[in-house]
Amino acid sequence: MKKYIVGFLLLFAVSSFAQMTLSPSKQLQVDFSINAVGKPIYKVSYLNKEIIQDSELGIALKDNNALDYGFTLLNQESKSVNETWQPVLGEESSIQNTYNQVTYFLLQKDTNRKLNIIFRVYNEGVAFRYDFPKQESLNHFIVSDEKTTFNLVENHKAFWIPGDYDSQEYAYNETTLSDIDNSKLDMNNGIGVKSIASPYRVQSPLMLKSPSGVYINIFEAAVVNYPVMHLDVEVNKFDLKADLVPNAIGDKAYLQTPCVSPWRTIMISNDARDIVSSKMILNLNEPSKIVDTSWIKPMKYVGIWWEMHIGKATWDYAGSQNAQNAADGQLKPSGKHGATTANTKRYIDFAAKHGFDGVLVEGWNVGWEDWFGNWKENVFDFVTPYPDFNLKEVTDYAQSKGIKMIMHHETSGSVANYERHLDRAFELMQEFGYPAVKSGYVGKIIPRGEYHDGQTMVNHYNFVAQRAADYKLMVNSHESSRPTGYSRTYPNYIAAEAARGNEFNAWSVGNPPMHETILPFTRLLGGPMDYTPGIFEIKMNVYDAAKKEQVHTTLAKQLALYVTMYSPLQMAADLPENYEKHLDAFQFIKDVAVNWDQSVYLEAEPGDFLTVARKTKGKDEWFLGAITDENARTTNIELNFLTPGKTYKATIYEDGKDAHWEKNPKSYAIKTIQVTSNSKIKLNLTNGGGAAIRFALIN
Repeated sequence: MKKYIVGFLLLFAVSSFAQMTLSPSKQLQVDFSINAVGKPIYKVSYLNKEIIQDSELGIALKDNNALDYGFTLLNQESKSVNETWQPVLGEESSIQNTYNQVTYFLLQKDTNRKLNIIFRVYNEGVAFRYDFPKQESLNHFIVSDEKTTFNLVENHKAFWIPGDYDSQEYAYNETTLSDIDNSKLDMNNGIGVKSIASPYRVQSPLMLKSPSGVYINIFEAAVVNYPVMHLDVEVNKFDLKADLVPNAIGDKAYLQTPCVSPWRTIMISNDARDIVSSKMILNLNEPSKIVDTSWIKPMKYVGIWWEMHIGKATWDYAGSQNAQNAADGQLKPSGKHGATTANTKRYIDFAAKHGFDGVLVEGWNVGWEDWFGNWKENVFDFVTPYPDFNLKEVTDYAQSKGIKMIMHHETSGSVANYERHLDRAFELMQEFGYPAVKSGYVGKIIPRGEYHDGQTMVNHYNFVAQRAADYKLMVNSHESSRPTGYSRTYPNYIAAEAARGNEFNAWSVGNPPMHETILPFTRLLGGPMDYTPGIFEIKMNVYDAAKKEQVHTTLAKQLALYVTMYSPLQMAADLPENYEKHLDAFQFIKDVAVNWDQSVYLEAEPGDFLTVARKTKGKDEWFLGAITDENARTTNIELNFLTPGKTYKATIYEDGKDAHWEKNPKSYAIKTIQVTSNSKIKLNLTNGGGAAIRFALIN
């Protein structure tokens, strides 16, 4: 690692001043000032055009003393940083972290309280946070509100989901800022508890595009011991205000000095590729706290999961008709239980035959008869299997085939119960050689009144990752708060769902074709997503003639998602028998890497299209994924990312000539050609379609 820092210190005390900080490229500018009444103010310009106009900063405390006025500047400290670091798993083998930083040391005269505000200016964006130094006048304190605002200059196009404190599992809306209104939405289109008090509240990250073509993303990084930030929209003024998720009694955060808030981030560029490829969120998190990371491995897996979503099997052993007998131990098999020893062996055989790393099994443990919507605290113990699932037999069989098993822990929102059982659950995983766990948080949170996005739950998700590291276990959380780069600090936090995943296509109105073109600009900025791609049987009426649900993509687009939706943990989500029908297309899923040396974002437009090329870790091999929304698209891709002077075999998996996401989604074609770095490839993407390419080195 190389690191270059230049620092200087200016000492003065004034009641009103203005200070400018530039990005290393000098294209971004942040102006910070304290106005006549001592309020901290900032604004942001890009290419000499104001993007964020004068916006307030500050924190409101429960003791009615707000840290947002009456300040004077004690001093300021600046530095420049240029360093590289190597992620354990990722889109790049090394990441550049280059920024200019300034810290403003403020004093509130009336209370004698100190507050520091730190700005970092990157080439692709601005980040700032509140730093509360140790002080007698502010020791333990309660945050009741955050005064942070983002006052935009124009009525931007916005890609947004409603501000539900309990769920991100919504399809995105594409409107102007002035048209944001949750009251006009079909709120049954999500799976959350619908805790939306304000019709004008949205979730961050919020992706925006100005009328002049500037891309803006407002998000946060390093959310630790603090609630998630949502955004309240003042639609008539295009102003945004930070909205912190409360706890059961309305408090936002309990803090003790010295401490810091999460970073508030504003990415800005006239090229959408700069937003989607940015590593700013990761860079703003602390380096890995795990010294030995050799046990953290990428995984490609299959599992007993999709068959429950399509209604072929059940999570529970007895069936809902026997739920009343569950508490008395009078369980009678329903005959539809998915997680049986025999069925698990079938998946293990499939995984071993096709070169997968692991098998996930959901519904293996007792409690599923009475788990959902009942607000019961002690539904699962995470160690007791159903009578038809033999842990030792399954483990021995998997080991004989060279397959790792992935544990599943559904908490049903009962967090205190999970934490009580956590060590015993992790000890069981160690005993049977499970390297990773998929956790779930469906339903209302217990303790009652807490939200998925509140401080208590943020601390819980982070604690599970920390405790799992003690056992050398990896974590993939579902229904958690969305990641904000914490996978840098705890790289065993290998993936999360925290958005509307592929499962919604099985039993709801589904995910619209543009959905996967937006997620890389929003949810994936904070960390890898377990989206569970690879569904080949697109229409659900195959399983039940009365079903109208379907996946809103072509089969070729499902392949492309393995490249466009980054994760070191990727699932081949469909049933083994569906892959057996299309082994030629399945070959791409078998071949595609999940850990990368380099990623090149070739084309990007939120809500419309995305094309990404990635180089396999430690190998001269590339994969390309291209996806589009509901509109067909033709594009010519230059292959100058390939190694000059080398020849590659390009195996192209593309939409068939008659393909269409709704009318004919399973039509695809496969062809091979030889290419070099001087070649171009023309891609024809149908409506809701995509293309996936493997470039294998010939010489």
